This record gives sequence, structure tokens and C-alpha cells, in this order.
Amino acid sequence: MVTFATQNVVMQPPFTKLDILICRNLLIYFTPELQKKLVQLFHYTLNPGGFLFLGSAETIGTFTNLFSPMDAKARIFRRSESLKQAQSLPILTKSLRASAEDSKDSPMLKSKPAASLQSLVDKLLLQHYSPPAVLTNDQGDILYISARTGKYLEPAVGKANLNIFAMAREGLRFALGNAFHKAVQQKEVVSVRNIKVGTNGGTQFIDITVREVEEPEALRGMVMIIFSDVAAPPKRKRRTASLGTPADTARVLEMEREIQGLREELQTTREEMQSSHEELTSTNEELQSINEELQSTNEELTTSREELQSMNEELQTVNAEQRSKMEEVDLINNDMKNLLNSTEIITVFLDNQLKIRRFTTRADTLFRLVPSDLGRPLSDIVSNLHYPELYVEAKEVLQTLDFTEKQFTTNDGSWFSVRIMPYRITDNVVDGVVITFSNITAAKVLEAKLREKIKRLEETLEAKN
Repeated sequence: MVTFATQNVVMQPPFTKLDILICRNLLIYFTPELQKKLVQLFHYTLNPGGFLFLGSAETIGTFTNLFSPMDAKARIFRRSESLKQAQSLPILTKSLRASAEDSKDSPMLKSKPAASLQSLVDKLLLQHYSPPAVLTNDQGDILYISARTGKYLEPAVGKANLNIFAMAREGLRFALGNAFHKAVQQKEVVSVRNIKVGTNGGTQFIDITVREVEEPEALRGMVMIIFSDVAAPPKRKRRTASLGTPADTARVLEMEREIQGLREELQTTREEMQSSHEELTSTNEELQSINEELQSTNEELTTSREELQSMNEELQTVNAEQRSKMEEVDLINNDMKNLLNSTEIITVFLDNQLKIRRFTTRADTLFRLVPSDLGRPLSDIVSNLHYPELYVEAKEVLQTLDFTEKQFTTNDGSWFSVRIMPYRITDNVVDGVVITFSNITAAKVLEAKLREKIKRLEETLEAKN
């Protein structure tokens, strides 16, 4: 369980070390400052080599030294072991004013439970006889506070701020800032003597030593600040004789006031610059978060575009295949139509309900058919053929699947051979009947003439006999 507060309490243990931490769509509900604290807390909570799962719109921001990406697109990160440039790691202090009492419980000093008199004595010596010190990162954010630092640091007014420059007491901030930046840039130990620092109702003189940590490896790159109390320097006797006239004395006092005003103005400018730097840093982090969200959205849109392009290509391929098949069907229909018309055989196609499905040209010479008769029952169509049993025999063929063939005359004396056959489709399935009408009038006329000649020959032979 982890709790947060807005005053002096920063975090409260106990923590449970984890191998995998899933935190999807949680960081987006917090401000950038709280997001930074949460990312550091995730780093502290995970075991070495542990994995952190974030949501698609979340990122670790600038903490690339705390986590290394395993799958940036899936937002999977792995805990790194380097603490360089860490931003305010979980501090297990309940109050800055009570840091002396709680420093013995700090996770950076606490390694094993006290098990002997020697360890207890060593801890006592560290608490009461070691110099007050503060460990920060290269930006001045406090990572650890030792005992007895209350004389030099105090909580800043307003929103909780653990930056050492914001917590430095009056008179210490300017000298501490110069020494800090010099130690970080030049990588050397910097000491400042006889700094006059304001306390609660009085002043004190201190020395500070600022150095960048090289050993151990886990703390490399961090900055250690050590405070030491010193006695007030002896006051110099003022030699009024050397000042000359009262005008010189007034001039010296005026210059001192100007110097003091310039120092205050410089201090105010430094604070404004630091505040602006923090605002720019926060804005930069927000812009980075927005940029990563836009990149994620762009990747999703690119993926969707590729999928749509692939689907479009598939549809174009299917469309081309369908167009080719339609052209083949049109060609086959044209061939069938020309074939049926060239044979001069009248053909009528019926479905399973004996409704007209299609008919060829010249079918209107036997039936009164028009294109709108498609779908009508054959029994409703008037016929010139002397074949009243046509509908009944077509129904029998559909049931028995045996074809029939008969010859009938029309109203104008023409003869037609009528054949009724089952209409078979793929897999030999019957799906209606086909009725063909062949004009055999010429054959019938020739047959009648032959019969008449035969009859005449027979009569001639009988007369001779």
C-alpha cells in the first residue's frame, strides 16, 4: 500500500517488491509532477529486472535511466539498475522537520536489522557525530537527508518542494547555488567558508562542501552537500580616520546598500529563472507525452491504412475475377442464344412449378408469349397447338423423369414434333423441364404425297391384274 500527501508526508511504507507491475491508463489521470513521482515509485517497487506494463497513451517520460523499453509499441519496460539522475526516489521520511528522527529508517542507509552492540554504536555515532549532509541529483532534488539539517534547510512555503535550492535558508541559497553548479560542471570538490545564514530569530556562520559522488557505482553522478557550523569571524575595528570626511562615510554606506540591493535583485532573478526552468521542464514533459501519444496514434493510423489498402487490393482482385466471370457468362449466353435461334427449334424452359423461365424466338408462333410472361404458369398461356394435354404431360415428366415425344398440328395446319425432357443442372439435379417444338410440316406433306403415290400404284396394279 502506498499513500500520498500534499504537505510534508511524501510516501509511507511498507512497499511490496514485485516482479511484474501492470499499471494501464493510470498515469494519465495525474499531473506531470505526480507522474514523475509515480514512475520513480514504480522503479523502487519492482525487483531488479522486473517488468512494467503501461497503457497505450502512457510513457515513462524522461526516466530512460530508470527503465529500458522492451516493446515500445506495447508499452513494456524493464527496470534498470542505474540510479543516475533519478528524480526524487521514494523518501521514507514522514516530515522534513522530523528527518533527524526518521533518517535511521531511510532505505539508503538501512541495510540489515541491528543485530549486535557494534552496529547500534555505529548507528548512534552516525546520527550524533557525523556532519549534517544532503544527497541530491544533479538538478538539486533531494534524495536523502541526514540528521540535524534543520538549521540549514526548511520546508518551502506553498506546494511541497524537495529541491534543495527552494529549502535553503536565508543567506545560504546564493552561495549554495554557485558552489553546486561549479561542482557539477567542473567535477571537483567546492568549499565555501563563513556563510552567514539566517535562523529562527538570529544568524549563524557555516561552511559548506559540495562534491559529486564517484563511489559507490550505484550513487555515481549524485551530489553530496556537507554542512559545518563555524564560529563567527572577529569583527574588524573600523578606522574612521581613513574614511576622511563624513561625505566619504555616506558614500561607503550608500555603496553597501547598493551592493545589498544588487544581491537581493540577483537572488530574485535566480529564483525567477529557477521557476521558469521548472515550468519549461513541465511543459517539455507534457509536450513529449503528447508527442508520444501522437506517434502512437500515427502508428495506429498507419496500420489501419495498410489494412485498408490490403483490403482494397483484395476487393480489386475479387472485382476483376467477378468481371471476368460475368464476361464469360455473357459470352456463353450469347452462344446459347445464337445456337438455339440457328436451329429454328422453338424451345420453352419451365421451372419446378412449371412456370415459364425462358423461351426462344418464334415461340410466339405457337404461344401468345411476351417478355412480361416470364414467371407465369404454362397453363395460363393460350396455345395454337392442338395439344391440350401439354401441361399434364409436362407435370408427369417432372415426376417420372422420363421424356415424351409426340406429333401435333396447329390451327393453321402445320405439324410439330413436341419433345418434353427434364431440365438438369450441375450434379445431375432436375430443376424443371424443357419443351422443344420442331416443325415437321414439310416431312408430313412429303409423307402424304408418298402415300398417295403408293395408293395409285396399288390401284394400277390391281387394274392390270
